[in-house]
Amino acid sequence: MKFRPLHDRVVVRRLDADEKTSGGIIIPDTAKEKPMEGEVVAAGPGARNEQGQLVALDVKAGDRVLFGKWSGTEVKIDGEDLLIMKESDIMGIIEAKKK
Repeated sequence: MKFRPLHDRVVVRRLDADEKTSGGIIIPDTAKEKPMEGEVVAAGPGARNEQGQLVALDVKAGDRVLFGKWSGTEVKIDGEDLLIMKESDIMGIIEAKKK
């Protein structure tokens, strides 16, 4: 991908929602809600504070994140559906469980 977000913007790829409920019921595509979980594809350099200094983002490419249901702007880049949102729209980073 040849796209670099500016300032505190982040490009996120939605992760696929589960096809079945925990009880085994298959959910049709028309009834599925859009997932609120995704993977950061690219992140901007950061925002500037009041002193003009660059403040780096807390997220980086490859992070698995949780974001608001209506967050971001849907775009299509290289035929792939992605979201562009500000870092403030991201609620948190999902870390892998340690065994």
